Amino acid sequence: MVEKKTVPMREQPVEQRIKNFDEVPLGYSEEEAIKEASRCLQCKNKPCVSGCPVGINIPEFIKLLREKKFQQGIDKIHETDSLPAVTGRVCPQEDQCQAVCVLKKVGEPISIGRLERFLSDWERKNRSKLKDLVSNIQKTSTSVLKAKIAIIGSGPAGLACATDLAKMGYDVTVFEGYHKLGGVLVYGIPEFRLPKDIVLAEIELLKNLGVKFITNVLIGRALTIQELFNEGFSAIFIGAGAGLPNFMGIPGENFNGIYSANEFLTRTNLMKAYKFPEYDTPIKKASNVAIIGGGNVAMDAARTAIRLGAKNVYLIYRRTEKEMPAREEEILRAKEEGVKFMLLTGVQKYFADENGFVKQAQCIKMQLGEPDSSGRKSPIPIPGSEFLLDVDQVVVAIGSTPNPILQRTTPGLKTKKNGTIEVDEFFQTSIPGVFAGGDIVTGSATVITAMGAGRKAAKYIDKYIKSKNVVIK
Repeated sequence: MVEKKTVPMREQPVEQRIKNFDEVPLGYSEEEAIKEASRCLQCKNKPCVSGCPVGINIPEFIKLLREKKFQQGIDKIHETDSLPAVTGRVCPQEDQCQAVCVLKKVGEPISIGRLERFLSDWERKNRSKLKDLVSNIQKTSTSVLKAKIAIIGSGPAGLACATDLAKMGYDVTVFEGYHKLGGVLVYGIPEFRLPKDIVLAEIELLKNLGVKFITNVLIGRALTIQELFNEGFSAIFIGAGAGLPNFMGIPGENFNGIYSANEFLTRTNLMKAYKFPEYDTPIKKASNVAIIGGGNVAMDAARTAIRLGAKNVYLIYRRTEKEMPAREEEILRAKEEGVKFMLLTGVQKYFADENGFVKQAQCIKMQLGEPDSSGRKSPIPIPGSEFLLDVDQVVVAIGSTPNPILQRTTPGLKTKKNGTIEVDEFFQTSIPGVFAGGDIVTGSATVITAMGAGRKAAKYIDKYIKSKNVVIK
């Protein structure tokens, strides 16, 4: 009889983890992973595969894991997922592959993400030589084309696209505006959720596949799209993400001590502000912090504020917990760590002290009305329910849109009203040879969704190059 409940994953104790930035989940042991893998029914129709944006052969890798064929298991994942150590940690499996797991009908679904993480962690510890993996991957390369392809952005979409194109035999160069590679994986997701050495290890694999990386080059400023073509690139993929933060546009939002989540997390994650003065970037140490929003970014900001020593961290969200877009486990961990949830609450304006630093937020209670365009019930302010909340720091985490620099410096590149780039069903933009995918096309989404877009775009770039008979000897 199949066990209905999943094997739990060990974690750092709450009282310990709120004092450090180390990863919270500790991963499965070999025994735990095999026990969890043994729950899989090995369904013939494989509904979990259809739920995966990159199409991992989930039953097959789980079967190999169960048989202790760990190397073959991770190799199976690598066939379609270029960043398994990342997706195993941050992918919302509960809304994708695990959501359609047959076991969910009688109990809890297979913990697919945890098993993926186990195999990727096993690989980093046990593979004797990185070149062995590279050699194995390159066996899938059938193209002799050496056309040059430029990838703009080293986030999930760019890395996935670069990996597939490198496997096909193309000469791939990735351009990154920051001084470090990884995009949102390094500046947006905290260390306690995704250790940066894991991201760097995944990128190292791409380097060994022959992918070239150039940092500190912001396309749209240092180089234009046309200049890339002039440099001999036959096709370009734009995977620059959505890094321009949204604000509410309410009075006082420009006071000192009010951050966008992008800045707050970038200072902390990429620039190691939590280790100041060991690192150069400081960040304001606050006592009462308000986080505005209910998504994963809001949870990341709230849990970061706890670790930075805040006495009170208030998560202010206009709807109920049921409508929150954040992952359930991130909501649970935020609560465990002491984040105070202020649901059905909105912010109207801010007040500052004599030095221009935020000191209070005027809030108002909400009630839910009819569903809006997002499908969720609309939050409606309740007249007369206003109240003041003492805060000395605010982090606004209500989403982001693409930075307009590249779009403004690329004549003929069509965009939508929200700044996202228009593409056709082949991921090609209005400019021939220029493709795009990920958040810069869809707006803020998940890591795995961006990776799926990058992989699909790679296929169409390959077809485009071959249709042009571009061969560089």
